[in-house]
Amino acid sequence: MHIPDGYFGPTTCIAGFAAMIPVWVIASKKVKKKLQVKQVPLLAIGAAFSFVIMMFNVPIPGGTTGHAVGAVLVAILLGPWAAAIAVTVALVIQAMLFGDGGITAIGANCFNMAFVLPFIGYAVYRIISGKSETTSKRRVIAAGVAGYVGLVMASLCAGMEFGIQPLLHHTLSGRALYCPYGLKIAVPAMVGEHLLFFGWIELIVTALVVKFLQKQEPGLLRTGMEASQ
Repeated sequence: MHIPDGYFGPTTCIAGFAAMIPVWVIASKKVKKKLQVKQVPLLAIGAAFSFVIMMFNVPIPGGTTGHAVGAVLVAILLGPWAAAIAVTVALVIQAMLFGDGGITAIGANCFNMAFVLPFIGYAVYRIISGKSETTSKRRVIAAGVAGYVGLVMASLCAGMEFGIQPLLHHTLSGRALYCPYGLKIAVPAMVGEHLLFFGWIELIVTALVVKFLQKQEPGLLRTGMEASQ
């Protein structure tokens, strides 16, 4: 889902940063206020986990890649605002040091994977899990479904961002200046791959980790609920 340089015009790149700046500001304040000192290492581990899982990229037609992200898992453990920080850190390091995702597209990449994904996924998790016990199977199912839905919705946003480029930036003759694929190609390419493959990886990873933590450290699952309030 990493968007490289040269596929988005300046309008979309600027819009991505404009959308994320208030998110980063609010997230920083909330994390500073609610995250306890003993939980700070978990935030670093969450960023590292997201970084590693996103390194397994599979090219998708249209110029981007497909992969799991791990953002919903971090949101479950530390809250969605902390997840926004953790995933942002991972994405910036990948772009700056590894060329994985464009520097000009950091704002858009963060919007999709550090905002849309963890917040929608966490909302789904809260709705499905309800008031069930921390160690219930319902929580495992909720985590898996949340990871799947969150990733697919993030891929939908990326597909739409790609698809509008020919409409926003083109020559007088109609030739696209940036991403050449319209909505009819970009959206199915992005969403289809994540519906059929990458979403299931996110589902399995998220559910298995939550199931493991239920047995080993159930307190971590309660921490995320408290941090999101």
